[in-house]
Amino acid sequence: MAEELEADTTDAPERDDAYALDRKAVAAILYAVDIEDREQLIELMEPLHAADIADLLEQVNAFDRGRLIRLYDKEIDGEILSELDETLREEVIAALTPQVLAEAVRELDTDDVVDLVEDLETAQQDAIIDALEAGDAAAVRQSLAYPEFSAGRLMQREVVMAPEYWSVGDAIDYMRSSEHLPEQFYHVILVDPKLRPVGNVTLGKIMSSRRDVLLKRIVEETFHTIPVTRDEGEVAYAFNQYHLISAPVVDDNDRLVGVITIDDAMAVLDEENEEDILRLAGVDGESRLSDKVIETTKRRFPWLAVNLLTAVLASLVISQFEEAITQVVALAVLMPIVASMGGNAGTQSLTVAVRALATKDLTGSNIWRVIRREVAVGLINGLAFAVIMGIVGIVWFGSLQLGGVIAVAMVVNLVVAGLAGIAIPVILEKAGVDPALASGAFVTTVTDVVGFFAFLGLAVVVLL
Repeated sequence: MAEELEADTTDAPERDDAYALDRKAVAAILYAVDIEDREQLIELMEPLHAADIADLLEQVNAFDRGRLIRLYDKEIDGEILSELDETLREEVIAALTPQVLAEAVRELDTDDVVDLVEDLETAQQDAIIDALEAGDAAAVRQSLAYPEFSAGRLMQREVVMAPEYWSVGDAIDYMRSSEHLPEQFYHVILVDPKLRPVGNVTLGKIMSSRRDVLLKRIVEETFHTIPVTRDEGEVAYAFNQYHLISAPVVDDNDRLVGVITIDDAMAVLDEENEEDILRLAGVDGESRLSDKVIETTKRRFPWLAVNLLTAVLASLVISQFEEAITQVVALAVLMPIVASMGGNAGTQSLTVAVRALATKDLTGSNIWRVIRREVAVGLINGLAFAVIMGIVGIVWFGSLQLGGVIAVAMVVNLVVAGLAGIAIPVILEKAGVDPALASGAFVTTVTDVVGFFAFLGLAVVVLL
């Protein structure tokens, strides 16, 4: 069976789902759990990466997950726990024996331990931290004392630093003789006598330079320190903006307290992108496939309620033209088209705006230029679709006036949609409201109300 799994992995790059879990392998693993064959289970799980095992635990149901954990038991390590979705981590940790849990977390870097325990109950936090060596336990507790979502929570305490007067040879000798280097690191951080970072030297530069070259002569040109209280979203932005690989973290006195590496920064960036996508659909950013029905319902209900209120508002606009709709039935047929086109156009502008705000590309210096562009795009698209819908109105209902009404309404609504899609997220951000979460409902309301009012209002003036 292991040979089959390896063969499937070899062929994987040729498939679109090359990095997805193989269904046959999953079925074989669950069969081994059914017959309680621990040896076969270990043999099947051994080729899998920790992230794949975490995916497996997330995808199976709670009953199978519990049986798998009990049978796999001692083979579960810290890497698997750190890869698990936060919503399942507590459940899996609770299923492990204290001995297995202690062994699993001892090999993790401090930043991974902090990520592992920060969302757990106090009792589970204490159980994990108490399993660490005294120095690591103190470092984790200190990191947990920093604000949530700050650089202090994100950083690892294991740092490779050197005095700024050292040479390449000094650094190489130190790293070769040290027994406590991080498992992975990219820079040696130069510090002054007060432990303030003054530069980064890449390992590649160290290995390619002569032993007598001073480290301060081969520091990287781009060097940024990160305050320990800086928001992790800002940290991720800095890594992406300045192409950082790692960056030292400093306290209020600019002294070195830790380091953040690119893998942790990109994980934050990925989480924020995922949250934005979910929130644009009115879904809480913490929603996961493994959430229970009640939890999912509670998270989605508030924004569905908001959408209901906005739909009622649009219906109130329609009700003001009830007599016109009764007299000209074609209005009831065509008015959803105007509102729908406006909603789609608004969503397009909205998505661009929310993304630009998140990446700090949309600022006060270019906001008016962007608004003018979106309005111009809305006008051009509106004119193009006005011609199309004007022709449809004439051919379908034989009315030149009706074709003209829907054409003008289309132009008006698409222009307003472009304006609202940019302006509303900017206004909400200025007001301290997450634009990704709240903008969709407001933009949809604006395009529905304006679309119905423009179309039905023009129809009353022109047709009746």
